[in-house]
Amino acid sequence: MTSIRFSEAPRTSRTPALHFLALLALCSAYIQGPLLKIFDFPGALAEMEHFGLQPAPFFAVGVIVFELSTSALILAGIYRWAAALALAVFTLAATFIALRFWELPPGMERSMAMNGFFEHVGLVGAFTLVAWHDLREHGASGKGRTS
Repeated sequence: MTSIRFSEAPRTSRTPALHFLALLALCSAYIQGPLLKIFDFPGALAEMEHFGLQPAPFFAVGVIVFELSTSALILAGIYRWAAALALAVFTLAATFIALRFWELPPGMERSMAMNGFFEHVGLVGAFTLVAWHDLREHGASGKGRTS
């Protein structure tokens, strides 16, 4: 059985469409979520208030702009490493705010929150890998398009 080291893996320049689709899938929740908030801004305000984020309009607009802009940077390959790390930190913080499963009583709601918590931890890992890969391929300049 042969093993492939990361340095021997195919470069993304050979599979740009697949690379872009994988990044689009990774960013999909960070595109869909803000669009829902835009089309249901009262719902976005209610969500911010539910999590104790005040002033709610400031946080709602900030989340919308942040998620859409970082997703756009990742997909465009502009400072992809920085945008990916920003989304990793944001996701980790939001996970600890929204999915505090350990505070819930045993049961279905706790199980669902726990699953969501660890799915979000997985997203943090994926964004961290995107940043690491981009830095390895292009350095910190952010000038190389990597899609």
